Amino acid sequence: MNLRDWRAAFAKEAFQKKMHWLYGNGADKNTVRYEKLLDMFEETFGAGEGVALFSAPGRTEIGGNHTDHQHGCVLAASVDMDMIAAAELTAEKEISIQSEGYPLCRISLEDLSIREEEKNTTASLIRGVAARFEQLGCRIGGFRACVMSSVLPGSGISSSAAFEVLVGNMINSLFFQEKASPVEIAQIGQYAENVYFGKPSGLMDQTASSVGNMLTIDFKDTANPVVKKLDIDFEKSGLALCIIDSGADHANLTDEYAAIPIELKKICRLMGKEVLREIPKEEFMAALPKIRKEVGDRAILRALHFYGDNERVPKQATALESGDMDTFLKLVKESGYSSWMYLQNIVPCGYSEHQEMAIALSLCDNYLNGRGAFRVHGGGFAGTVQAFVPVDMLDEFKAGIEEVLGEGSCHILSIRPAGGMQVTLE
Repeated sequence: MNLRDWRAAFAKEAFQKKMHWLYGNGADKNTVRYEKLLDMFEETFGAGEGVALFSAPGRTEIGGNHTDHQHGCVLAASVDMDMIAAAELTAEKEISIQSEGYPLCRISLEDLSIREEEKNTTASLIRGVAARFEQLGCRIGGFRACVMSSVLPGSGISSSAAFEVLVGNMINSLFFQEKASPVEIAQIGQYAENVYFGKPSGLMDQTASSVGNMLTIDFKDTANPVVKKLDIDFEKSGLALCIIDSGADHANLTDEYAAIPIELKKICRLMGKEVLREIPKEEFMAALPKIRKEVGDRAILRALHFYGDNERVPKQATALESGDMDTFLKLVKESGYSSWMYLQNIVPCGYSEHQEMAIALSLCDNYLNGRGAFRVHGGGFAGTVQAFVPVDMLDEFKAGIEEVLGEGSCHILSIRPAGGMQVTLE
């Protein structure tokens, strides 16, 4: 459809139903976002005659902290913060993507090989996604797109995965007749991030964004992860899902994040395995004297966290499906304590004056006062805390958090029912 037809469609019942389905009470606010997206497209590329709209959500990790890279289990969900795009085919052999607030990014389709100078850039993600689709037999043509995002950078909601899934959905729809499944699109995004961007991430972020809703993912076989959707409404349970920005800076923490899989890999090598999932806990416990001597104590504690959180995920899913919120919240708290005590991804080594994540967690502990639950969210060390807050105390909780951490530091999210997608009127 051209831009004029899209603008007319925004006011119609079919589009409004789609907005309410995706964004709930935020439907009107997000309709305005799509209107601004079309304005941005017109300002950047001119009047589009065959424009398609796309969306990919951010994600929240609910259970399984640092378990995916050891082929463990996670509980995750897509959220109502997303990236949206307006895209149009072109005759040029290149992909041109204008992201709001950033320079125009152009990728030639004549050469999709890895470029070292592009590592850690948006260009590498676009090139990597395109390269993987091409390897799978997709004949990619040129297209141009504008992208806007409500996924807060550095919020632990994974803006990078949302972007990878967004680009994947554009290519899958425009050139591949939607042959790639949501899980395959997630794997394509992970490939781009691992191989082209240069970050050794697991597959949780991309899968949660691509598949959507709340879901458990078992990564025992990473080539064929077992994904199960759960139909859970936290609001009906009297809980609000909050993400709290600690204000900590991710800069200079690469070594802290990398140390976790590196230390666990040392244990695995000692035991003749690739990942902890391949080592039964009983064997691990029996080998503790040897592991302590060869690897050291922190690696052992981090492995103990993996075993504990990996066991908690299916219990959390069962509790949610049965409506047992007390058990679910108890398990969330256990995961949070385990992350601090065993995984040790709250305070970076040597930090004393700056312990923002610890402060954010302590504030949650204080204001929840034994109700709800809270835990580190995502990678840890910096970034965000997740809290399940009883709705009757939400206003007071939010005000207390923001009084210390700053206005806008407490974000109230909703679970989104769909993952990455082309936004149509159907």
